[in-house]
Amino acid sequence: MSNMRRVVLYELLSLDGVAEEPSDWMHDGGRPIFDNLETIIERQDDVLLGRGTFDYWAGYWPTSDVEPFASFINRTPKHVFSSRPLTQEWANTVVVDRPAAEYIAELKRADGGDIGVHGSITLVQSLLSAGLFDELRLVVSAAIAGSGRRLFDSAGRHPRLDLVAAEDTPNGSLLLTYSRGG
Repeated sequence: MSNMRRVVLYELLSLDGVAEEPSDWMHDGGRPIFDNLETIIERQDDVLLGRGTFDYWAGYWPTSDVEPFASFINRTPKHVFSSRPLTQEWANTVVVDRPAAEYIAELKRADGGDIGVHGSITLVQSLLSAGLFDELRLVVSAAIAGSGRRLFDSAGRHPRLDLVAAEDTPNGSLLLTYSRGG
């Protein structure tokens, strides 16, 4: 089982826990933020997305030149959790219309690198609640959003998190890595 793939959740948060629309409150993160993202995505060869994030991103990323993420997300297989057919096309997209636990278990047993989840607040909340992740990577911006969907608003129990790494950046952001605790 030691060769099983890992599910890595990656979220941008404000100091008050808002994950929605980080472009509204996240200031220029500088090189450390991009280096952190690059380290995370170079290990991933599949991405899980919620339907809302897919719909939003499918209109932007296919023609974007914002690197390193544009090349990564456009070439990487995207597994979109949705009970309805997609209304937009985007290369390397698979629609998942069955339970996440079953589907993720199959992906984890397959050959490959990490399985990433970027954005997709509702999906991340469900994976946190169900303990269906191995690592949580947070970029906490030195900003207060004031309003918007918060990552940890969902009711229910969450698994314990163990802090693996913490780094601060020159602009005051924090790069935090947690593993799912025992």
